[in-house]
Amino acid sequence: MHTHIIAKLLAPFYRPQSWGRRCGLLLDSLTPLSSLLLRCWVAYAFWVSGLLKLQSWDSTLYLFENEYAVPLLPAGLAAVMAAAVELIGPALLAVGFCGRAAAIVLFLFNIVAVISYPDLGSAGIEQHKQWGVMLLVCCLQGPGKLSLDELICRYLFPVNVGAVRSALKRENA
Repeated sequence: MHTHIIAKLLAPFYRPQSWGRRCGLLLDSLTPLSSLLLRCWVAYAFWVSGLLKLQSWDSTLYLFENEYAVPLLPAGLAAVMAAAVELIGPALLAVGFCGRAAAIVLFLFNIVAVISYPDLGSAGIEQHKQWGVMLLVCCLQGPGKLSLDELICRYLFPVNVGAVRSALKRENA
């Protein structure tokens, strides 16, 4: 009896022609756009930081020599590497080329940035946490259908679904 009541309550969300199911399908169709928006949003934050490093290179070197505690690297090399990561990584992430790799590099860079600058403050730490979560989503879900990675996979390395199913059946047999 309880299952009948539960089924009645859930029917508007799960039946094929229900309003809930149609809304869900509409939202699913927006997933590629939301992935693109997420990638571009977090990429923009790092891109702006990279541009600022280049625009005032003397200040950047000063910060790396006196403020940031980057482990294991000379200050000049750390500054060059940081600027490169903050300019190349966001560009790759935004267009979705090597999207997961770019997101992983920026995720790790984000962690190093928080560790290397102890005077970041609570607002700065919260901002870095948000960027970290956004990058983690990009790492785990990939860049999505509106990306160069998707185009490359679709046109240069198409998947033969029948061959994949056959191989899986052989493995499971």
